[in-house]
Amino acid sequence: MATKKAKSPSKPISVASLLRKHFRISNLHQLVTASRSFPIAARVDLQCALLDILEARFQVTHRSGVQAGYAFQTFTFSMLSLDRDHAPVIAPLEYEDVDIGEAVPVRCLKSTVWLCNQASRRLAILLTPVLKHNEVGGWQVEIAMLPQGKDHDFTDDILHELERQINQAQSYRGKVISLEQRDNYSGKAGGVRVHKLRVVTREQVILPEKTLQLLERNVSEFIEHREQLHKLGMSIKKGLLFYGPPGTGKTHTIHYLASQLPDHTTLLITADQVGLLDEYMQLARFLQPAMVILEDVDLIARARTSMRNSCEEGMLNKLLNEMDGLREDAALLFVLTTNRPEELEAALAARPGRVDQAIEFPLPDVDGRRKLIRLYAGQLQVGDKVVATIVKKTQGASAAFIKELMRRSAQFMVRAGGTDELDAGHVEGALDEMLFAGGSLNVKLLGGAE
Repeated sequence: MATKKAKSPSKPISVASLLRKHFRISNLHQLVTASRSFPIAARVDLQCALLDILEARFQVTHRSGVQAGYAFQTFTFSMLSLDRDHAPVIAPLEYEDVDIGEAVPVRCLKSTVWLCNQASRRLAILLTPVLKHNEVGGWQVEIAMLPQGKDHDFTDDILHELERQINQAQSYRGKVISLEQRDNYSGKAGGVRVHKLRVVTREQVILPEKTLQLLERNVSEFIEHREQLHKLGMSIKKGLLFYGPPGTGKTHTIHYLASQLPDHTTLLITADQVGLLDEYMQLARFLQPAMVILEDVDLIARARTSMRNSCEEGMLNKLLNEMDGLREDAALLFVLTTNRPEELEAALAARPGRVDQAIEFPLPDVDGRRKLIRLYAGQLQVGDKVVATIVKKTQGASAAFIKELMRRSAQFMVRAGGTDELDAGHVEGALDEMLFAGGSLNVKLLGGAE
């Protein structure tokens, strides 16, 4: 009995052969292409806009993923047109979940090619990540077609419509985001992270009245009048510097501002992310109006004489240029914070156009400490006498110290088996542990008075 010969596995179909069949040509060098690149944060909106355009304008005859055995650079139609070993081949569609801060992430395509017809035109569209040293630095759309009439106008129209829809998109607009840095430093971002900051109300911002008025004039009132100022030819970019001892409410106030500006995208930049400053600025302009937060700015904007290399000075110069308005004006609000204003580079702290208003966050006064005690007491019952005792014993302490004192006092109360009412003994026990048991270093770490 003859044995049945096993079928050999089918050979993968190269993208080049697919393109030749679609365009009905043998030499793919006849094709003309146009492309546009977009930042990482535009990925979701780019896919939505591209799918809308494809559905509205074209008849899609083929859609598939694209893979290659060795892919260390961005896929382009020039690369896909090559017939060689390990040439790109068509593959199943691949998806990746992208978090945009909603309940469900968005499923986004990876490298994908579409073959389309529009009347007598045939074209191919390629969506692919922009790879640099095998790392994603953005997303690219490329259009390939045979020369026919005003090709430039035709592809430009598609790409302009793509940009228009992306600029109106809402995926990250109005949210609090930061860029994720790659493990190996390359000056490029690895993705976008959406933050869920706690909501802070006006009553929870415990600052001197003059400080609050200054804050509101330079933030909420400025933003309210921004459009009118723009019509008068005034700059709509503003730089603020929050300074004061640690634990006095600078970060807390930033949470308040983010809560009060729902139409603004808030970008959080940490000191170790200054290498991503260029990408952050591109993202801020893309998602404007935006509030750009750079905490502990003294870590990069210190005196030039204390800088270790030209790279650090370059980061400072880039920050100064963005704040000084060398690029086109945009609806950006810069908020810089520092615990050590004396170490800031003079050009940042004093040069008009870099910082428009410095706002001091002082240690809380008597009235401020009383309000902080009530704020951080939570569900505790604290009598007026106990409040007066705490106010007296926390002179020179920060808001952060008072917050921890109330939690530590509550712990002493719970351990003693008491009710929800705090007494002086609980407070004394907490103060002794915070001020004396841990030594002088503990006092500094907690923001207590020396």
